[in-house]
This record gives sequence, structure tokens and C-alpha cells, in this order.
Amino acid sequence: MSSILAPLKRGPWRHARRRDLLHVAVVVGVAMVLSLGLVWVGYLVFVWRVAARSALAPPDRRDVLVFGRKLAGDRPERDYQQRLARALALAQAGQVERMLLLGGCSGGRISEAEAGLAWLRAHGLPAGLAPRLEQASTDSLDNLRHARSLLRHEEHTEALPPVALVTSRYHLPRCLLLARWLGFAASVPVAAEERLRLDRRIALRLLAEAAYVMWIDLGLRWARRIGAARLLMRVR
Repeated sequence: MSSILAPLKRGPWRHARRRDLLHVAVVVGVAMVLSLGLVWVGYLVFVWRVAARSALAPPDRRDVLVFGRKLAGDRPERDYQQRLARALALAQAGQVERMLLLGGCSGGRISEAEAGLAWLRAHGLPAGLAPRLEQASTDSLDNLRHARSLLRHEEHTEALPPVALVTSRYHLPRCLLLARWLGFAASVPVAAEERLRLDRRIALRLLAEAAYVMWIDLGLRWARRIGAARLLMRVR
């Protein structure tokens, strides 16, 4: 049973009760059986489309959220460097209103956001741009929840501005789904890489991402339908 519930212990379900996790697992399992697995295929198509088709820049100047990743020796590793390079290109092109670097401490001496800021400054961050740092979390959901709080505080309103979500192509589907659940209705995905390159590592990530997105979306939809406040609390 623990192995079945393990994928649900991340993201929105991290603090949920075992009974709630089991409830979500049953709902998703029934959906898989009744659809003969086609529901997962549908989410795989969504993941593929977002990963393959996301643009390299937002349609207009807007706030940019850059997702961190676990550091290597207190420095950004390859995927994180690609995300930072994309954000830097947007900044140098004048397409950034505000920039938020997302990511707390994930095992290193400094936060992912701090390491990202140091990398940007070393590679030509425009002098007039001062990125905000979100250092309180290390998963995509909490990254977005804390970014939402920061933006609402600065805007002095509950309304959220349009944002661009900058991360790796394989990570974009999850971030886009969570952003929309959290009220970032005008969010757009912006890919770190020039194009989607399908090697074994990325293919496995996309397959796993489809399953993870399915767990989250179906679970939250069911929770909303039955009014399960505990399950919905994390995305409110």
C-alpha cells in the first residue's frame, strides 16, 4: 500500500492524511480501469503538447517566474542553467516586468534562488533589474504558492498579474497545471530549451510527468466535486 500511495505524497498531497491519499488513489485507479488506460494517454498528449510547443518568449512584457532545481555543489546544474539563460535572454530583450527566482535550500549551503541570482549577475543581468527571491520551498506547488503571495503583496490586491513560467520543457506541464489551479489564469509557459530533444532521460521524464499530472488533476477535480476541503486546501 505504501508503494501505491508514494507518488501522492508530493505536491498537493504532501500533508494529506493517509485516508485522503487512499481516496485519491482509488478514484484515479477507477478512472484508469474504466477508460482502459486512455485517461493516462490523454494526459500524456497534454504533456507532450506543452513540452513540444511552448514558446521561447511570452507574447508581451510581463512578470517572469523562474523555477529552480537542486544544485550541484551550490551551483546551478545544466537544466537550471538553461532556465536561467532563458530568463536572462528575456531580461536583455526588455520582456521582463519583474523576475522572481523560485527555490529554497535543497541540500546545499545556499538556496536555489540565491545560486540563480549569482549566475544571472555573472552572465550579464541588466543593472536595472532586481529579481525577487522565493526561498521558502523546494517543490513546484509551494514555489507557486509563495510567488502568488509575493505578487499579491506587491500589487496590494488579490488579482494576479499575467506571468511567464520559465522552466525545462519536461517540467512545464506540471507548472502550468498547478499555476492554473492556484489562480494564475493568464500564465503562459516559456521553454528553457530551444526545442524538445527526445533522448531516453527526457522520454522517461515525460512519461512520468503524464502520470504525475494525472494524479494531481483528477484528484483535485474529484476533491472539488465532493467538497473535500482538506484536499483542496493546498491549492487555495
